[in-house]
Amino acid sequence: MKTILIIEDDAAIAQGLEEALREEHFKIVSANTGERGYAIALRQNIDLVLLDLMLPDRNGEEICRDLRKEGVHTPILMLTKKKAEIDKVMGLDSGADDYVTKPFSTRELVARVKALLRRSAELKKEIEDFAFGNVHVDFKKQEATKRDKSLSLSAREFKILKYLIQHEGEVVTREMLLNDVWGYENFPTTRTVDNYILNLRKKIEDDTSLPKHLITVHTAGYKFVK
Repeated sequence: MKTILIIEDDAAIAQGLEEALREEHFKIVSANTGERGYAIALRQNIDLVLLDLMLPDRNGEEICRDLRKEGVHTPILMLTKKKAEIDKVMGLDSGADDYVTKPFSTRELVARVKALLRRSAELKKEIEDFAFGNVHVDFKKQEATKRDKSLSLSAREFKILKYLIQHEGEVVTREMLLNDVWGYENFPTTRTVDNYILNLRKKIEDDTSLPKHLITVHTAGYKFVK
């Protein structure tokens, strides 16, 4: 289930958005101030942000810009009463992915939300080259280096690492890895996943006892942190 953060100070609008999106089976997190919404966007696993431009404490463009500076790549859909083209350009320049002016139909907004989520999923799938810490991975060539020295990763390890990177910052359960990396036709155990993660850590982490990139989330699974 995808989680959507609504940062909107108008209680009536926020309630209408929550109801419309819950009907589409989205999980909703709400904030009625910019500061609270900004903190949630940094701390929690959010799939999309609905961000009001005019908030009582912080401007939506400022929040959007600061989230991008912090490395948050979550899709952001800006909500505003301003209709001038220059305002739209400024919103997109701050890092927003789309822009809707009030009043808007909930049907249109839901369609835009779904389109942004599809686009985000497609971008995740397109990762071919990625660098983190002192590691560089070329998934297309199936090559990896650490401090410019070659790493020997198996095809399965490349798949696991790519999957975790595609879900950067999210908790990935062992069941997700088994289903999406091994596939339903195979029958490995969750212990198999743990062994693969352990081997990956030995290859990419500087200190396996204090991993910085492949993090264990107690009782839940794993999380990749760049």
